[in-house]
This record gives sequence, structure tokens and C-alpha cells, in this order.
Amino acid sequence: MNFQYLDPFIETLGRDALRQIQLKKLQLMLDPVLKDNIFYRSKFEQAGIRHAHDIQTFADYRKIPFTTKEELSTDQSLHSPYGTNMTFKREAYTRIHQTSGTTGQPLRCLDTEESWSWWARCWATVYRAAGVSSHDRIFFAFSFGPFIGFWSAHEGARVIGAMSIPGGGMSSQQRVKAIFSNEVTVLVCTPTYALHLGETAKDEGMDLANSSVRINIHAGEPGASIPGTRKRIESIWNAKCYDHAGATEVGAWGFECLAQQGPHINEGEFLYEVIDPTTGDLAQEGELVITNLGRVGMPVIRYRTGDRVKLNSELCECGRTFHRLEGGIIGRVDGVIVIRGINVFPSAIETIVRQFPEVGEFTVDVYRNRELDEMELRAEITTGDPDAIAAAVAHEIRNALTLRVAVNIVPHGTLPRFDLKARRFNDYRQVGKSGAVKKPTSS
Repeated sequence: MNFQYLDPFIETLGRDALRQIQLKKLQLMLDPVLKDNIFYRSKFEQAGIRHAHDIQTFADYRKIPFTTKEELSTDQSLHSPYGTNMTFKREAYTRIHQTSGTTGQPLRCLDTEESWSWWARCWATVYRAAGVSSHDRIFFAFSFGPFIGFWSAHEGARVIGAMSIPGGGMSSQQRVKAIFSNEVTVLVCTPTYALHLGETAKDEGMDLANSSVRINIHAGEPGASIPGTRKRIESIWNAKCYDHAGATEVGAWGFECLAQQGPHINEGEFLYEVIDPTTGDLAQEGELVITNLGRVGMPVIRYRTGDRVKLNSELCECGRTFHRLEGGIIGRVDGVIVIRGINVFPSAIETIVRQFPEVGEFTVDVYRNRELDEMELRAEITTGDPDAIAAAVAHEIRNALTLRVAVNIVPHGTLPRFDLKARRFNDYRQVGKSGAVKKPTSS
């Protein structure tokens, strides 16, 4: 394979040397942060840390208190509109974005010109690792708004000299036609929306496998690291599918290389830990904790992402020394669904469902029937014997998770489609005054 790098020196550097560079970057960031950032100066003082040079080793680094999204949200509520996590005066910031807000109050995140350029470099790393070059034409199937989404991906395309083709304000039909007419070579969107574009193209009598697209880069949800979902996307598009991970408040921290042996953490720009979510101790599998090293104006330091991951520290075939995550983001630490004492990750359900190419869109509802938790999977069956396929899906879920699930068939096109993060899992177990919980009405 012809592996590509944005910065081959840092990406292939020995681990000891890499750690020293990370520590130096951290100290440089902390100098202005501890001087003028009220939020972090207060947190650090509580831990007895007053100067950047107090952090000399990673043992020192681990004395820094964790940061949570709840802390940042509360801070912004108390100190509206942007909170006290600001290293510079407001006039220094040139961009504002906010988290998607699927749960709770959206978090506002500000960037300076310097940190916006840092975002672009992070995305340029994503592109080069996937084999994207200045010769490519990148289509962004995304409706641009305050959610950062792929705004920064545009900037990354500029850094590598590729052509950006925005798809905001277009219908799915228009996006499919634009992909063909512009001879697009790279698609950037959520994995769910890549599947939806496949449905749209089929309805329009067009075959995406015959388009010029050779690379799909997906973010916003973990589907691109789920083998069944990846296989489905690659089959529809006849193109390689790459996973990317990031967050509005953190940055574009994860990317997949040509070897596709799990997404790399961009350790040239981020410090990471994997911890036991209960004890905070280091672990091979657990919650991902991240510090961004290039966002001085509004940093997150030892930030608990809430993402469950499994670490792989073996050297990758691509030659990068950056550590990888097996299977990408497994799920949310706080997003596990407990049904009859069984911990169920939504990604585990999707892994099973995507083994069946006959299943199009699907939705999972969890509810309480009298005293028992029940799970229903509603599915659109595109081909084959619907009853037989539904029975097979239910059988596989029971075998894998030891959980009985009702699989019900619904007409094609009745389930919602998403161009941002898909919301396929609905927990309706809400106990009212009487203690009764009703099953949701099926579509």
C-alpha cells in the first residue's frame, strides 16, 4: 500500500520522543491558559497546580482534574453566553459553533484564527491518511448550520488543495445528481446518510457504484467502524469507507489509515487516556479522555468524552506510532441500554442488523410492558421474504445478546431519515405517577 502522511516525522516518531513533544505542547498551551482562563485556572488551583512548569511528567499530568461536558454547560449557564473557559478577550474569537444538542443544552464553542487553522490541520491529517489528495473533488452532503459538522472539513480540503463542493440546501435527489455531474471522487457525510443516498439513487434509477466516488469518509456516528455497515456502504458506492471521529468541543481527533486496522488517535495534536469510568484508573477498555493541544482559546483538558473505546497499542501496518482504537467508538459509556439486566450497546444491535442486506432503515424502541422490559425493532425490508428475514434478525439478536426482541416489518419510507446523527434507539421507559409505562405507538 502507498501510505500517505500529512506530517511523516510526527506520525512515525518513536513513542518516547512523541510523549516529550506532547508534554512540551501542553506546557506551551498552559502558559496563557493558567494566566487568563478563569475556568481552568480555578480547576488547576484546586489541584495545587499554578504554573505550566508544574507539569513535568505524565504522572503530573494525571493530577489535573477531569473536565466534563456538564461542567462546561453549567459554566455557560451561569456565565452566559460563553462561560469562563475563554483564554482571550471575546474580540479574539472569529468563529462560533455548538454541539448538536441531541441531549441537553447545546454547548457553545469558540475558535480563534489560530485554533481554526489547527482544526484544518487535523482534518488534513484525516484526508491524507485516507489517500485524499489535491486531485480529488470532495462533496459535503451536509446542511451547514451552527453544529460544526463538516465546516472544518472544508478547511482541511483547502489545506491539501482539494476541490470542495458544498451540498447544503440541497435535497437528497439534488445531491445525488451533483455527485454525478461534478464527477465527485470523495464523499463526506454520516454513514447513515450515505446509506440513504443509496436509496435515493435507486429510486431515481441511478447506480452510485458507477459514480466517480472512490473514497467515503464518515463521521457523526460510529457506523463506519461497524463491519456490516461499512460493507453495506462500500457495496452501494463501490468505494472504500473510512471512519473519522471528533467532537465540537474537542476537535477532529481520530482518523483511519489505508490499513483500516482501527482508527488512529491523532497524537500529534491530542493527549489521550482510556480510563475505567468508575474508578478513573487507566484501562485497556473504557472511557476515552482527551486533551486538545492546539485550541488555546477554548481548550478541553482531560475531558471525559463519554465514548467507550478499546485501546490497541500495537504498531500499525502503515508505520504510524499513533495508537489505535479497536472497532472505533464502541458506544457511549452513559448510552448503554439495560434490558432485563443485560447491557446492550446500540452499536451491537446495528452490527447484527447490518449483516442482513435486505434490511433498509430500522428503529429500536425499548419500553416496559407491565413489569417487564421489552425491545421492539421496526425494520423496512427492501427485498426477499419479509417474515423470514424478520425472524432471522430476531434469531441472530437472541443468539448474540441472549435477548428476545420483536422484529416488526413497516412499509418502505415510513421510518425517519437523518443527514446528521441518526437517532435509531428510543428508550420509552418513563415511570409516571401510577408507575405504569406505556408502549409507544408503532409507525
